[in-house]
Amino acid sequence: MKRRTFFQTSACLSTAALSPNLILAADTPLIKSIEKITLRKNRSGKGITWFHPRPCMIPPVKGDKTPVAFMTLQEIAGSDFFGPVHSSQSLDLGKTWSDPNGIAPLARFPVAGHEGLEQGVCDVVPQYHPSSKSILALGHNVFYRGKHFSRKDQLPRFPTYSVRRPDGTWSDLKKLQWDDPRGAFIYTNNCGQRVVLPDGDIIMSFTFGPTSAARSVAGVRCSFDGETLKIKEVGPAITSNKGRGLLEPSVTQFNGKFYMTIRAEDNHGYLAVSDDGLNYSDKIPWAWDDGEPLTMSTTQQHWLTHSDGLFLVYTRKDKSNSKVIRWRAPLFVARVDPGKLCLIRSSEQVVLPLVGDGNNDPDNVALMGNFAVTNISPEESWVTAGEWMPKKGARGDVVLGRIRWSKANRLPLY
Repeated sequence: MKRRTFFQTSACLSTAALSPNLILAADTPLIKSIEKITLRKNRSGKGITWFHPRPCMIPPVKGDKTPVAFMTLQEIAGSDFFGPVHSSQSLDLGKTWSDPNGIAPLARFPVAGHEGLEQGVCDVVPQYHPSSKSILALGHNVFYRGKHFSRKDQLPRFPTYSVRRPDGTWSDLKKLQWDDPRGAFIYTNNCGQRVVLPDGDIIMSFTFGPTSAARSVAGVRCSFDGETLKIKEVGPAITSNKGRGLLEPSVTQFNGKFYMTIRAEDNHGYLAVSDDGLNYSDKIPWAWDDGEPLTMSTTQQHWLTHSDGLFLVYTRKDKSNSKVIRWRAPLFVARVDPGKLCLIRSSEQVVLPLVGDGNNDPDNVALMGNFAVTNISPEESWVTAGEWMPKKGARGDVVLGRIRWSKANRLPLY
């Protein structure tokens, strides 16, 4: 293998709702250190700008003790203009990576009956499925004309996926079927984190809408047998009438509850909580523990989950990034208070810093709003992002924030 080096309020709940154990846990620092690493360079614009770098962990190959880090990624050459999906692997916990190799079913193909139109796959999230020993690479379809994302071809958008089998072969490209009129225009789990249950079922979430107007989100439970993903149930909708509505939800599980974080278009991000991954509380704007809401701008957030603490990775408005598009740099992390359902302000750290001057020279700041969070070992987790400098010919590096824990993370890696 070739290598290269439950309440609608912006305020938090009172501390009386917390148990003493939760208060102590929230005050215990779990993040020992954060280190930025550059995996692939292209700020010069002379190579490929890789985007959507998302890893998952595979159990060690026979005779080895180190798990395999398997990453999907694809080229970006313009706004929502992506190349075929590739994969790269690391056998040494991220120190070196194989050269990206194309995944045949996640390439681009002509659309029958639409001359000049191509369909591709984007926003892919790979996840290891223990009971079938396979990787489910789930994204959604996207349409192109020439070298641009096609906004005029209003064809339905839906989740598409391919499965990497235990022998390393890939299944054909498949569609996750949902015959519900609420998703007539779009339904998708794009960029979303998912939870694999002990019985092999998968808890995820949809953003969906019957037209291009405001979308809703909902919890989803699917079955998966290592070849076919099927919807078993979709929960009640959470709604917003601002802009395009609610987008790119991600789900995690912590201490027996499911948590959904949601991108929105009203200068907020939102949180909802569920006992079963289907029936969620009303959405709550993300706020600090003193009740002040965070100012966000239509950008995804993702969960960083440790057995002893829940964290959020996100972007927000800050004095350092006043002119950066959608404030998409730097990437922050803060601990979630699961009793008060808010972020602990004193816990906030920068995972991947803003490089450049976000106030006086924003065109030279690389955006990092599309990223992934992955638990790699009991000792560390990663935040991976593909930088994008849209006014510099789509230049950017692939960067990794290596988070080391002060206490072993007991959550399963696969």
